[in-house]
Amino acid sequence: MELHITCIPGDGIGPEIVKEARKVLERAADKYGHKMIFKDVLMGGASIDAHGVPLTKETVAEAKAADAVLMGSIGGDAATSPWYRLSPELRPEAGLLALRKSLKLFANLRPAVLYDELADACPLREEISRAGFDMIIVRELTGGLYFGERKTFQENGVRKAIDTLTYDENEIRRIAVKGFDIARKRRKKVTSVDKANVLDSSRLWRSVVEEVAKGYPDVTLEHMLVDNCAMQLVKNPAQFDVILTENMFGDILSDEASMVTGSIGMLASASLNDTKFGLYEPSHGSAPDIAGMDIANPIATVLSAAMMLRYSFDLDREAQAIEKAVKLTLSEGYRTADIMSEGMTKVGCSRMGDLLAEHIV
Repeated sequence: MELHITCIPGDGIGPEIVKEARKVLERAADKYGHKMIFKDVLMGGASIDAHGVPLTKETVAEAKAADAVLMGSIGGDAATSPWYRLSPELRPEAGLLALRKSLKLFANLRPAVLYDELADACPLREEISRAGFDMIIVRELTGGLYFGERKTFQENGVRKAIDTLTYDENEIRRIAVKGFDIARKRRKKVTSVDKANVLDSSRLWRSVVEEVAKGYPDVTLEHMLVDNCAMQLVKNPAQFDVILTENMFGDILSDEASMVTGSIGMLASASLNDTKFGLYEPSHGSAPDIAGMDIANPIATVLSAAMMLRYSFDLDREAQAIEKAVKLTLSEGYRTADIMSEGMTKVGCSRMGDLLAEHIV
């Protein structure tokens, strides 16, 4: 298979971690008989420096022409970077928001996996962390409270603000289908999270999800209120497979889930549209304080690349090979600085990429 991938190295440690992800992808391609065709483009601060704007029409066109987009990280130090003295619509992150909109990316996927080898980094009690967990949060990305009508005004001399939470059944249905499709590639369980005891939008959410579930008789569906889900994520995270939820709930729950893994440097993510197309990036930021020092952890970007193989190209075997390489490398005691512990072997970003590539079999 010939895979056309647009790469956005971005800012800070972005170029370093994308370089290592490409190294691993090329090894997997060689091993399994594929051809990777990469095209680098600018976005974020790098684009501001070169073109005066965080996202150009040319970058959007290159992204749309590709089969998938692999991204590093966007932005810099808000306190010191000249990028953050610009108006908000010209700052680095504005480029990412505009690209997501241009590509119609409505489904955000955030895996949270606790590797046995990193159990000591988990902040939960040992009896919980030793059980491990492997979940993915499927979050609706373009609707809900964040995109509803809003206004701030004065009423009878008192300041008042209104934010509107709106979903229609089509928005709910398409994200539910994504969630159930993903569950079929995993352990075939969906936990749909809402606040149906209070919100009309959640009652509609629950009703549409149940309609979609009828088309997936092999997938188990359960409903959970969002406050209970927040509690269960720290009480018994092993119970979850796919968590399906709306925009604001997903924003909060995915951050909570990421922290119980113990290291944000291990967290991949993807944003998908209604085709096989997706944008794949690590969940962490650009870490400008360590850029160019060869100490960044590339694993989150490598795991994002594995997600790309699975969800944009249906190359499950190749994705599993990369994920197994990560686990094997960790089991042999290799660590970057952010996940280093006593008795382990500390390696840099480039060496970690070499090891991951070498372990693809």
